[in-house]
Amino acid sequence: MTGAGAGIRPWIRAHWPRLRLRTIVFATLFIVAALPGIAAMFLRVYENTLVRQTEGELVAQGAALAAIAAADWPGAPPPRTARTGFRPEPPRIDLSRSAVLPERPVPVPAAPADKSATMVATALAPVFAQTNSVTLAAILLLDSQGRIAGPGAGASLAALPEVRAALNGRPATVLRRARADRAAYRLEWLSRAAAVRLHHARPVVVDGRVVGVLLLSRQARNLFRGLYADRGKIALGVAAILALLIVLSGVLSRAIVRPVEALGRATRALGTAEGSIPEPPRTAAVEIQGLYTDFARMADAIERRSRYLRDFAHAVSHEFKTPLSGIRGALEILSDHGDDMSPDERARFLANADADAARLTLLATRLLELARADLGTGGSGDTGDLRDVLLRLSDAQNRKAFTVAVDCEPGLPPVAMAEASLDAVISALIENSRQAGAISIAFRAGVESGAAHLIAQDDGPGIPDADRDRVFEPFFTTRRTSGGSGLGLPIVRSLIEAAGGTLTLMESADGACFRIVLPLA
Repeated sequence: MTGAGAGIRPWIRAHWPRLRLRTIVFATLFIVAALPGIAAMFLRVYENTLVRQTEGELVAQGAALAAIAAADWPGAPPPRTARTGFRPEPPRIDLSRSAVLPERPVPVPAAPADKSATMVATALAPVFAQTNSVTLAAILLLDSQGRIAGPGAGASLAALPEVRAALNGRPATVLRRARADRAAYRLEWLSRAAAVRLHHARPVVVDGRVVGVLLLSRQARNLFRGLYADRGKIALGVAAILALLIVLSGVLSRAIVRPVEALGRATRALGTAEGSIPEPPRTAAVEIQGLYTDFARMADAIERRSRYLRDFAHAVSHEFKTPLSGIRGALEILSDHGDDMSPDERARFLANADADAARLTLLATRLLELARADLGTGGSGDTGDLRDVLLRLSDAQNRKAFTVAVDCEPGLPPVAMAEASLDAVISALIENSRQAGAISIAFRAGVESGAAHLIAQDDGPGIPDADRDRVFEPFFTTRRTSGGSGLGLPIVRSLIEAAGGTLTLMESADGACFRIVLPLA
């Protein structure tokens, strides 16, 4: 983009007005409704075509009447039937470029036309009259001097430029202003052709010599005369368009504008923890109804997340308060009675404070791991070889006092989870079983319904029925006295859900049994 264009776009963005959706919709409909009227302003091209069509009709009429006059002219040789070649005369008038001459002046007095022209005018008078009644074209026959023959004799139009051209053997058409006393209509100012009249002069040639001129004139065809004649129908059409515009505005308002405004009010209410998400209106567009559904899901997710954060903050406060109280109590006792204590007593208090500090460090580390797991997102393109991770950890974790067994289907495809996360999940399950008192854990992996399924079964004491619903809650642990943080399984579940999988606790009478479902890569 050029420098000028790059400078204009920021200016436009800075000065772009804030428009309501209702205003944009109505403006769009109004512009669409006004397009026919705007297009009518460009119908001058069509009007010019009508004027040229009128000229073409005058040329055809003049050619036919001039041929008849030449055939009836006294002393004219018999007409030849042989073709002399085609000489079409295209229209030359252009409303946008042709000059509009003044109204045709009154003929100047002159001597009577010659006898030959007078005889032809008298003979063709019925033909001229019938042609005039059908085509509305005024027809005059002039002699070779430009004098009028027939009605209006004793006057001359030889000074007219179109007549002079015809007397020189060249047909000519000009635009002249129409008579001032003609009938007018209100829309006439919109049409240039309404106030002009076409004048066509055509030579009458006998034996290669111009013996007379046919002068034809006719009101130019124009567009708005027809529009004025149908003004009632046009007004009815305009009213129908406006009525349709109002109906469409109402439909769009109910389908788009009102639902969006209601959703905006619900959004503001959600920000202040008041109100509820309204049901999507039945008249709303399908996309708007989908937006309502998505917004309701988002609001529910926000509410669950807020509740989770409140509970989590309460649990963190409780978990940190106990070791902090122990450390503070030990420091107070050492401060008040440290000099009177024996070395063994002082060492015992310091050991207790160190244990509490170690628990705080463990809690902080596990909280950081949980936060990273919660913030993880799936769909990043990471893949991992579940079979390879299971075999590697089985070799690393197998001991005499604790065994790890692996049973994998052959050709197990990669899963949509990074190997580092897979390693953390499997290691956490192994460690959880070992700390719960199990002496073995078995992993069974396969593919089912287009996903990887992993069953982890240990031979430990199992999970009491009263605790099964709480095993995935942060800070819930039955081994608090032995240093359990209650964050292991929540971290595992967060890592799995971040990859798009699920972790469930299965019913089992022989130790803990977990089922992991992971999407394939």
